[in-house]
Amino acid sequence: MRGARARAVGHGLLALLLAVVAGVARAEGDAPGPIAVDVGHTLEAPGATSARGRSEFEFNRDLSVHVVDALRARGWAVGTINADGRIASLRARPQAAGEAGAAFLLSLHHDSVNAFELRPWTWEGRALDYNDAFAGHSLFVSRDNPDTAMSILCARAIGARLQRMGFEPTHKNGRRRSYADREHAVHYYDGLAVLRHARMPALLFEAGVLKNRDEELLLRDPARQARMADAIATGLSACLRNGAPADDEAGADRPDRAEPPGP
Repeated sequence: MRGARARAVGHGLLALLLAVVAGVARAEGDAPGPIAVDVGHTLEAPGATSARGRSEFEFNRDLSVHVVDALRARGWAVGTINADGRIASLRARPQAAGEAGAAFLLSLHHDSVNAFELRPWTWEGRALDYNDAFAGHSLFVSRDNPDTAMSILCARAIGARLQRMGFEPTHKNGRRRSYADREHAVHYYDGLAVLRHARMPALLFEAGVLKNRDEELLLRDPARQARMADAIATGLSACLRNGAPADDEAGADRPDRAEPPGP
């Protein structure tokens, strides 16, 4: 990151990332537990359709392979949830993570845009739609999760590492979702079932905007997927092995913002 953006990361978060990159993280035996990587959507409900007609589930599955490899290369035990696209329900995802004893749940997705913002076009004889105005990744956490503070810290660490590696976030979701960390495009989305039903810290990662015709091609590139996965794994490793949430992150949990009881 450069200039004001680099300063905005904060010395603590930057030190956290540099610790892992430099190889001075705590020993692998001190890691808190396995990581669950959730492949978003299913074969029957495949999510968004890209500008060229490919399902979001296929993108999510491709990226998950690289993320799992990158985490295992850093010494983590990793379990993949919904690799075959046949999981029973949204609640089954965090349940499976809990049964595996996961210390963290990472749900992988790819973003779309509002229907009224789409434009028609034809690709290889198919009537499809696109929007080239938005591109970039974003992250989501829930204040209904039992450990919002750690969820935010890990989202910030991943977001910071992605930007240091040249990936640009999108802020289109800030039109509807408030920020936990604007600089790194970390949003609150309290109602997301995969996050609020998790019994461990959790975040949902949107890798990019499938409806953007140029970004779709980038998101299909295996080499770029591997680079993005490397950034995700580095940030998450830094967070889980060395991180301690700041006071403002700890204060984001829902009980701390509940309305006082009536008279």
